Amino acid sequence: MVQAQPARLQALSGHLAEGLVGHEVLIERLLIGVLTGGHLLVEGAPGLAKTRAVKWLSDAMTGSFARIQCTPDLLPADLTGTPVFRPQTGTFEFVPGPVFHNLVLVDEINRAPPKVQSALLEAMAERQVTSGNETMALPDPFLVVATQNPIEHDGTFPLPEAQLDRFMMHVVLGLPDAETERRILDLVEAEGQGAPTPPPPLALYEIRAARSEAMQVHLAPALRDYIVRLVTATRTEPFSRDIEHPVSPRGSLALAASAKARAWLRGRDHALPEDVAALAPDALAHRMVLTWRAVADGRTARALISDVLAAVEPL
Repeated sequence: MVQAQPARLQALSGHLAEGLVGHEVLIERLLIGVLTGGHLLVEGAPGLAKTRAVKWLSDAMTGSFARIQCTPDLLPADLTGTPVFRPQTGTFEFVPGPVFHNLVLVDEINRAPPKVQSALLEAMAERQVTSGNETMALPDPFLVVATQNPIEHDGTFPLPEAQLDRFMMHVVLGLPDAETERRILDLVEAEGQGAPTPPPPLALYEIRAARSEAMQVHLAPALRDYIVRLVTATRTEPFSRDIEHPVSPRGSLALAASAKARAWLRGRDHALPEDVAALAPDALAHRMVLTWRAVADGRTARALISDVLAAVEPL
């Protein structure tokens, strides 16, 4: 059996940090996605290196990579592929679309129409694509990283709650401070003299081995209770007053898996409450729908999760 080393992914994390200044949290979430197979939705203003981050990640892996630029006129077949008639044989042959890759970047996903989002939903949830009477499995590993721009809404189609729930984590990026922005400027100037040398790319068998080991990280019963209490708190008073639809059990599963992956990345064989607390906003907030009154009062899902974390004791 192949043994994966956290040091290999830590070296990858260090390389990504060289080219993604100020994005340590995003880097960690990307690696957690690789380890768990959980899809990521990355939201941030233009120019925050969302696309760059995924491209750097793809360069550090031996698997295949595809980028899908979403537009309002995109068709499901542009994503999944389509049967093509071959006159030589008189038969139809399915030509796979860009979703048939190990790492798929769906850029500006909220610009894709609902039919395309539905086609992507099957790929994300079932890791398969159905075309006509044929169902085809997607490669293993398979990871979708989608981006969206929160400040521009013309020609966009907001993601439905069912689609949001398929994302393991929703990562929200903020604008950098002055010091970080200066480091970004220095980085771009230095890149004209040559990019940093990346570590040897991760082979797919190494990723599968790392995923298997990460899922063996111990999750103590008390920590499982903590996760459940965090999730069920969104269904009970006083928090339920502001929540129209609370977090589903899929939130518990996502938080547990991501906490184990975070612990593995840090070289631990057991998860800690700090792993759960650090990942809870990204793993749970996008799974809730607030009441209209809470939205009118300026409440946000992330603020509610922060309140839940403050109210629920770890152990």
